[in-house]
Amino acid sequence: MKTKFGIIGCGFLGNIVAKAWKDGLLPDYELVGVTSRTFASAEKTAAATGCKACADLDQLLALEPEYLVETASVETVRAIAVPVLRRGINLVVISIGAFADQELYQQVCAAAKEGGAKVHLANGAIGGFDVLQTVTLMAQAQQLQETAGIETHTGAMGFRNTPVWADHLLTDTEKTTVFTGSAKEAIAAFPRRVNVAVATSLATTGPEVTGVTMHSVPGWTGDDHRITAEIDGVKAVVDIYSRTSAIAGWSVVALLRNLSSPVCFY
Repeated sequence: MKTKFGIIGCGFLGNIVAKAWKDGLLPDYELVGVTSRTFASAEKTAAATGCKACADLDQLLALEPEYLVETASVETVRAIAVPVLRRGINLVVISIGAFADQELYQQVCAAAKEGGAKVHLANGAIGGFDVLQTVTLMAQAQQLQETAGIETHTGAMGFRNTPVWADHLLTDTEKTTVFTGSAKEAIAAFPRRVNVAVATSLATTGPEVTGVTMHSVPGWTGDDHRITAEIDGVKAVVDIYSRTSAIAGWSVVALLRNLSSPVCFY
């Protein structure tokens, strides 16, 4: 029996997952349906894959998926996570920034326990959650001090419509550090760019302690995220550069493959 799953969000990332299934890269799964902000988008993805286009979440849930893949938005996670988990349906989340809201995060944890379901956080544009969590566990168990943080390099346009924006960023000839603070402060300042900071803080020392540094780099294309977690005797560094957000969609595919594999990589 194949595992039934559905996709919420039929944009660029959702279609990566849908096409991967269509191309046979998720052989242990059956894509039963998709839904999106506009029904036209859902219809287009459904027509390309042969699954059902659903007008809303209720129609998708009626198909009895065991997993729902969210590739939509932070707002979507806020709206669907608790009711989906209470129904015992596992949730794969790409918009991890939703969990910057600690109250929502606690509600989601409670709903998952109540429904006997799991929330799986896709790596997205970063990775190494396993080793980061291991270092943090060692620190807690051995009462060691831990330092953790993320340093991001991106092009100036990535900071448009944020509190740190300044016109000179477009003409600077040297790297400019535009933000230094905690993940909690970064979440408040960059509500639309917090997926990476939230993921890092959840995997390590928490939003109030995890450090965040952001640089604007002239001529830079894409994002480079360098995450560090360190205790006495152990230092873990994860450095990932991506020129495209496609890696986030493919991280969902990798996660689903891992969940169904007889040998799992964590």
